[in-house]
Amino acid sequence: MTAATSTAPATPVAAPSRRKVTGMSDTAPEPASPDPLDELADAAASGDPDALGELLARLRPVIVRYCRARLGTVSHRHASADDVAQEVMLAVLGSLSRYRATGAGFLAFAYGIAANKVADAHRRRASDRSHPVAELPDVPGRHGPDPEQHAERVELHHQMRRMLGLLTAQQRDVLVLRVATGLSVAETATALSTTPGAVRIAQHRGLNRLRAELSSGSGTNSFPAARLD
Repeated sequence: MTAATSTAPATPVAAPSRRKVTGMSDTAPEPASPDPLDELADAAASGDPDALGELLARLRPVIVRYCRARLGTVSHRHASADDVAQEVMLAVLGSLSRYRATGAGFLAFAYGIAANKVADAHRRRASDRSHPVAELPDVPGRHGPDPEQHAERVELHHQMRRMLGLLTAQQRDVLVLRVATGLSVAETATALSTTPGAVRIAQHRGLNRLRAELSSGSGTNSFPAARLD
């Protein structure tokens, strides 16, 4: 007679423990701090005169530097860079009530207007075959540069425009905003509606392109390369 085989009860299998993934947090990330210019623009659009004055005071130097970098400081038959900057400021002021409907930050909103005004100025200049108007004083001296200094300034402007023309549109815009207007990486990214990483890449490639041009001997020794570092 065969003995019955006793079967031991099966040992229950423990459920795998849920281990917390490293780097994950139950806490939601803190929202980014609002941009001061956005706050001023919101207040100005709501009718706050003090906010409007502060907003325009902060914006104007940036717009003037941008227009001068893109158009130069030599007067032209149609409009100087400062004239275009004034057009930009008036356009920003006139469009402020519609700013929030764009969904963009104020700096990107203002830069878009400035870029369009500069493009219009370039088109007007391209259609005009006349030469820029020389801002030469009747008597050289304290009232302005002498003819030689003026000629050097005009030549430097042409050389800088030629160098910037070697870059892609993104590289040129990044370098103009970073170098000429003095915006930070974050501010430049906001103005161009891109990321800080993309700004750094465009800046790096643009600077390398300019340095390669200068080292090849086809650039100009007068080009202010030190300002691009």
